Amino acid sequence: MTSTEGIVPMADGRPDTAILLAAIEFASRKHSTQRRKNEEASPYINHPIAVTHLLADTGGVSDLVTLMAAVLHDTIEDTETTPSELDEHFGQTVRKVVEEMTDDKTIDKAVRKQRQIEHAPNLSCRAKAIKLADKIANVRDVMESPPPDWPLARRIEYLDWTERVVAGCRGTNDALEKLYDEVLNRGRAMLRIGEECLTEGSRSRP
Repeated sequence: MTSTEGIVPMADGRPDTAILLAAIEFASRKHSTQRRKNEEASPYINHPIAVTHLLADTGGVSDLVTLMAAVLHDTIEDTETTPSELDEHFGQTVRKVVEEMTDDKTIDKAVRKQRQIEHAPNLSCRAKAIKLADKIANVRDVMESPPPDWPLARRIEYLDWTERVVAGCRGTNDALEKLYDEVLNRGRAMLRIGEECLTEGSRSRP
């Protein structure tokens, strides 16, 4: 009799993990030459992976479409990926969620940011959950490793803007919303300390 001990069983179909890993591999290739704006210039792919991890870990999300769309959520907006590519590789359902997360970079940045606020209440539940995780990750980055050219005022303004976007996503995932509130409150406390230090510094100058 042949022993099967130590042999990893193979699924009859393509398992969810393989499909999700395919999305991660696709996003990694698409973002391979990109870097985040922080001082360390960390690999861009760190961000969509962090967003996906927040959804699965904190948010308890196991829906494969949501997790795949999360790891792919910046591919159309920030790379040369086309919607038809996502259709071909991952299907229309995933592509549609990614498109919900995609800003039109041909328009002014201030207009894009206002549209995120206005469109948030009309997003699908999947896109709202991704948006929550995205804003948690971004607020953490702005607090812990901000772009070196971002002054305190711009960081404060960014936190205020995320709160307005997240307001339109409430009622989607209690755990993510709770974490967002905690991260936002910590960030604001840090920025208040920064403001006080700047004020004290200006007062002490001759």
